[in-house]
Parts: sequence; structure tokens; C-alpha cells
Amino acid sequence: MENKYPLIKKMKKCEEIFWINENVDNKLVDEITKGDIEDAKERLRRFSSYIKKAFPKTLNKDGIIESPLIEIPLMKDKLMEYTNFDLHGRMFLKCDNLLPISGSIKARGGIYEVLFLAEKIAIENNMLKYEDDYSILYEDRFKKLFSNYSIGVGSTGNLGLSIGIMSAKLGFSVTVHMSQDARQWKKDLLREKGVNVVEYEGDFKMAVDAGRKLSKETKNSHFVDDENSKTLFLGYAVAAERLKSQLEDMNIFIDDDHPLMVYLPCGVGGGPGGVTYGLKQIYGKNVHCIFAEPTEAPSMLLGIMTGLHDEISVQDIGLSGKTLADGLAVGRPSKLVGKIVQNLIDGIYTINDDRLYTLERMLYLSEKMFIEPSAAASIPGFYLTQKNEEIMKRIPKMENAIHIAWATG
Repeated sequence: MENKYPLIKKMKKCEEIFWINENVDNKLVDEITKGDIEDAKERLRRFSSYIKKAFPKTLNKDGIIESPLIEIPLMKDKLMEYTNFDLHGRMFLKCDNLLPISGSIKARGGIYEVLFLAEKIAIENNMLKYEDDYSILYEDRFKKLFSNYSIGVGSTGNLGLSIGIMSAKLGFSVTVHMSQDARQWKKDLLREKGVNVVEYEGDFKMAVDAGRKLSKETKNSHFVDDENSKTLFLGYAVAAERLKSQLEDMNIFIDDDHPLMVYLPCGVGGGPGGVTYGLKQIYGKNVHCIFAEPTEAPSMLLGIMTGLHDEISVQDIGLSGKTLADGLAVGRPSKLVGKIVQNLIDGIYTINDDRLYTLERMLYLSEKMFIEPSAAASIPGFYLTQKNEEIMKRIPKMENAIHIAWATG
């Protein structure tokens, strides 16, 4: 395999690499349509009155779970000093670390899947109609209804927070199966919210498998499958149209002469995959999405590069899958996402933990913004793309580009 894919030799040594995807054709799959994403957007709009009531911090956004887009010119200056390289274009941070309710990109897909399930159950029980004011879901009769159902999820941390907090608020019995990579404060917060947290000595895959098995054995149970959920994917994809509106509010319009570069930290793949898919539906060839992974857990890179997707894991090439970027500590990529985005992304780069901390600190010192190590994986995209000759040849007018690092948590 190493002869066919020479980069694997460097991956085995935990070297930082930048893989360029030669198979980009921007073709979208038939299984996920613009109508599917529009349906997800409308469902989130219907729930906005409930969100406002259940989570008062969302009042200023009228119950819409969204994050700011912030330009970071001081960080750009720091990066030019750090790399000794002249960087062009404007640089922004998409601050999903500030998303209400759970403070990460998982507040998009994770919360959406819980709301999707709650709506389905309430309608099937003749307690809710689409035209109702969904704030009625805050009433005790709905909590009593949802208490008859359970939700489970396997997580390294952030998806568990989103699923756990929203499920418990609605009244579901919820269990979060957490891998060894999960931070203690995330476990503690979930328990404070009334969530059952089960801890495992193993990795993300073990937590997911255990959660899936328990859910199958439990009556009225729904398992949020981070490896294979179209519903999660659609929740993430809604972010694209909202980003477009934010850019246009800043008088920024993406076209042939003004490309959009988006750098997305990647764990199992649902979050970055959904965002990529949504952006490609809007901007087509004028948006370029690049994933970022830890050197110890480059699961999506390994899956797409070899074409094996979920049939290969980082452990298969001798890597541990362990990283301080807990949200990205995934050894095997999503069954669903890799095949959907394999011809949509321009590349994937890897970054080691030491550099994550350096960049996390640099952002705090320059812009007074705090993000998790997982989110800091997006920042090298600013300079790695502009230092890469192949990318520069591929993308005309790069000097006019808008660069967005997606701060996932």
C-alpha cells in the first residue's frame, strides 16, 4: 500500500503533510438535495420559538442557533511573522465555538437530529402540527411524552454535549457513551444536566459500538449514529446558506474573481462534510474546502486517499488515534461522508498537537479569542494553501480570496 500511496510513509512517522485531491469535480450526490437542506432549515425555524423559551441566551438571535463570522487581521499579522511568509486575502474565523447551547459545531447537526426526532414523535402522537407555535413543546405534557423514549450517542465530547443537553431539556432519557479522549469537564457538565454518562477505556469507535448495541436492546430508543447519519449531515449543511448571508452583510460576494477558501477540522467527518456539501451547492467551483486532521488521527485522509473509506483505520498503519484535539480523535472515518465529499474537497492537511497549542495561544494573544485545540486545526489553512504551488495554480485569483477558518469548538 505504501508503494501506491507514498504519503502513508510520512503519516506513519506522524509527519505533517498536505494531500492534494486530484479528483475534484464538484459533482453532488443524488441522495442529498437542495430540498433536503431547505427542509432542515425550515424545521430549525419552526423550533426557534421553543429554543427561545428553553434557552433564553438565544433570544437575541430569535431562537436561531448561529455563530458570528469575525475578521481576524491581527492574527493574520501574527501568522505572517510566524511563517515568515506574505499572506494575501482577508482572513476570518467562523466562531462555532460561540454557538449557543453547547459551544461547538455539533450544536448544528447534533441538536438538529434531536429536534427532528422530537417533532416526529409529537406529530405521530397527535400532539403537534407543523403550523403550531412550537413553544408549546416546553409544556410538561411534552416532557412526559418524551420521557417514554431514550436517546443514545457515542462521542469524544462535543457531540455528546449537544445531544445530551438538548435531549435532557426536552425530557428524553439520554445516555452519552464517551471515549477515553473526552475531557472531564464535558462529562461533568453533562451529568449536571441530568445526562447518563458512560465512560470507556477505549476510543471513539468503541464508544459508538457500545452505544449502538445498547440502543438496539432498548425499547423506544434512538441512536444518533455519528458514523452514518444523514440527519446529522443535513443539520450541518444548513450552515452554508447562513454563512452566505453573513458574507453578503459584509458586502462580500463570492465569484470567479473572488474565491472562498474554507478550512475545516475533521473528526469522523459529519460536521465538515455537511458544511462542505452545503457550500458546494451554493458556490460550486468558487468555493474550496480543505479538511484538517491531527497527525495521530488522519482517518478521513486515509479513507479518501486510499478509496477504502471506513474499511481502513489509522491503527491499521500503526497510529494511535490519540490526540489532545479530543473532537478529532477518530481512528475510522464516517461510512457516509467520505463517499459524499471525496470529489468535493481540494485537500486534507495534518497538524501535530504542539502546533495546535501554539496556534491556539497565538489567536488568544492577538485577537483575545479562545478556542479548543480541535478548532485551532483550521488555522494552518491560511498559510499552507498559499505556500502550496499546486493549490496556487489550481485556484486563480487567490490574491483576492476570502479565507475562513472554521472554529469548530
